[in-house]
Amino acid sequence: MVTITRFETRDVRFPTSLDKTGSDAMNAAGDYSSAYCVLYTDSEHEGHGMTFTIGRGNEIVCLAITHLAARIQGHTLESLVSNWGKTWRHLVNDSQLRWIGPEKGVIHLALGAVVNAIWDLWAKTLNKPVWRIVADLSPAQIVELIDFRYITDALTPEEALEILTKSEEGKKERLQEALDSRAVPAYTTSAGWLGYGQDKMRGLLRETLAKGYRHFKLKVGGNVEQDKERLSIAREIIGFDKGNVLMVDANQVWSVPEAIEYMKELKEFKPWFIEEPTSPDDVLGHKAIREALKPYGIGVATGEMCQNRVMFKQFLASGAIDVCQIDACRLGGVNEVIAVLLMAAKFGVPIVPHSGGVGLPEYTQHLSTIDYVVVSGKKSVLEYVDHLHEHFFNPSKIEDGYYVTPKEPGYSVEMKPESMERFAYPGKEGVSWWKSEEARPILEGEKI
Repeated sequence: MVTITRFETRDVRFPTSLDKTGSDAMNAAGDYSSAYCVLYTDSEHEGHGMTFTIGRGNEIVCLAITHLAARIQGHTLESLVSNWGKTWRHLVNDSQLRWIGPEKGVIHLALGAVVNAIWDLWAKTLNKPVWRIVADLSPAQIVELIDFRYITDALTPEEALEILTKSEEGKKERLQEALDSRAVPAYTTSAGWLGYGQDKMRGLLRETLAKGYRHFKLKVGGNVEQDKERLSIAREIIGFDKGNVLMVDANQVWSVPEAIEYMKELKEFKPWFIEEPTSPDDVLGHKAIREALKPYGIGVATGEMCQNRVMFKQFLASGAIDVCQIDACRLGGVNEVIAVLLMAAKFGVPIVPHSGGVGLPEYTQHLSTIDYVVVSGKKSVLEYVDHLHEHFFNPSKIEDGYYVTPKEPGYSVEMKPESMERFAYPGKEGVSWWKSEEARPILEGEKI
């Protein structure tokens, strides 16, 4: 019996705005940040979870984590995981906290950190990685992980059970592929940040191509002529007929008519999809864009800012998207992610998780493995960004263009204590980077 005795939250921020890592048409200067949650127990094990932001406001998510984590303090781990659907609903059912959601925004980001910390703790006590816990459950046990409230008009527990039971066929072989690190092909965004110069972009494209990548994503939406120039460089290096795939991402910068006209200008570069072409809440807008771009062979993807399973239900059931981009932090942890994986499987939409942020590749490698081995049975791709992994005990790794399947117990986001101290915000004098002279350009500069 393991009991959660106390919890802690940490505000950790990395100054990525200084070199424009993560820059795009909407988010010009983000400092990749972690609103971090630690669950302490009366055993040797701790649960570590986090949610991802890009700087200012991270402290607000940390405060929300304290309110949600308090709801499980004093509970045994066994009581929480023996009926996961009930536990998940308990966490979202505080009537006063719910008012500032419900199940979306800051409060839901915090929920993701807490729920994922419970999964990390559970995995450590079982001596398994999170993906393997799910792979070892029966279809009926997986169904019990989910709170089906609000989605039974699109996916019933019976339908979920049918999907999972059907996926049992070939599961043994897919599990072996996962153990051999051949379950999750990676794609790269590392060369595509909007703030990178052409020389840096060329070098990174050549470097990632040489490492075995076959899928490449570039940010667009700042200026159509500059985008054409950048995409020309990308196609010059990766080619049109060498089996390499190009994707583009606008990060919500356009209205619906603007998205359609802008992407017609880029059709010559033959992108697989345009990601986040408009408001992440606009289901009808995404559907209109999808229909308008279909004749040009350009798909529509979204999900990194999709707030919950209810929004995903609408995108999927209405046929508004070609690619479903779940986010490990925006959704309320593993349980809600699995609900979306099952809905995507029902509607035949591939899963390509959003993974462009600190800790996200560490998380999403588990989720893509779950989708392939347990749910859809179909191989997809997963974003990889090559920075900030050194801050984690079990960083994600790529070999021959594939994610190395995590074997260590937990959810892979346990951060090194020295990294948490070094980049704590606002931090301690003489310890935190944020108290140094190097931080002044960010702290005193224009907030854009």
